[in-house]
Amino acid sequence: MLLLNSILLFSEDAKKLSEFYEKVFDKKPEFQEGDYHGFQVAHQTILMVGPHDKIHGANPNPDRILFNFQTEQVEEEFNRIEKIGATVIARPYHPGEDKETMIATFADPDGNYFQLMTPWK
Repeated sequence: MLLLNSILLFSEDAKKLSEFYEKVFDKKPEFQEGDYHGFQVAHQTILMVGPHDKIHGANPNPDRILFNFQTEQVEEEFNRIEKIGATVIARPYHPGEDKETMIATFADPDGNYFQLMTPWK
């Protein structure tokens, strides 16, 4: 069995992107070494933000991958994260006929998409 250990999110301006995710997660990174910052986002998963010399500007394909952050309070978290300056892609909605699930989508300063989602039942 394989476990997801970490997601590496590279940026031309890793400091700015890390500061943004500090506000999203409302905490300091648990790991910091040089320009790399790691946020414990699940029991055994870290979102690592860092620099990469081949990454320049905004993500040209933000639909390719989305990070889903689980919360029971999608609307409240949506309002909080919108106020810190995340770009709104989709306001909270119920997908299809599923009235229990709620999703909202944002873009971070590099144009990467992330979503807030209620826990899957």
